[in-house]
Amino acid sequence: MTRINVRVDGVTYTDEVEPRTLLVHYLREQLGKTGTVVGCDTSNCGACTVHLDGRSVKSCNVLALQADGHEVTTIEGLATDGRLHPMQQAFHECHALQCGYCTPGMIMQAIDVLNENPKPSEQEIREGLEGNLCRCTGYHNIVKAVQQVAGTGEGERA
Repeated sequence: MTRINVRVDGVTYTDEVEPRTLLVHYLREQLGKTGTVVGCDTSNCGACTVHLDGRSVKSCNVLALQADGHEVTTIEGLATDGRLHPMQQAFHECHALQCGYCTPGMIMQAIDVLNENPKPSEQEIREGLEGNLCRCTGYHNIVKAVQQVAGTGEGERA
């Protein structure tokens, strides 16, 4: 076991973890952050996407040890004072989800896309999201939600 110190959604945690523990399993099993979902365990789908020091990562591809001394933001950490993050709100308003399984990772990646390029074209949005798979929506409303937030200039708040 190895001791790690990590700040998750604004709270600092000190825990013992097995060196092989993936960040997604640490978040879900030790911290109860079940909004970060396990989709494929191979880093293909992006459902487990979180922010590590403000940048999106697929948490099934990162060891918990690698988060030691760093800050992680999960989908649960986006809302503030009971208000949804603008991207969460846009996904709701634009009906950018169906089954919802990919939604947490898709939202986290969409925020990262706008952090990199606050005014992306539709093609740039699609390219920025291409590592996150949705099996239900066809992406049209997801792109529309990202465009809505880009239009307001309210990308990152986390």
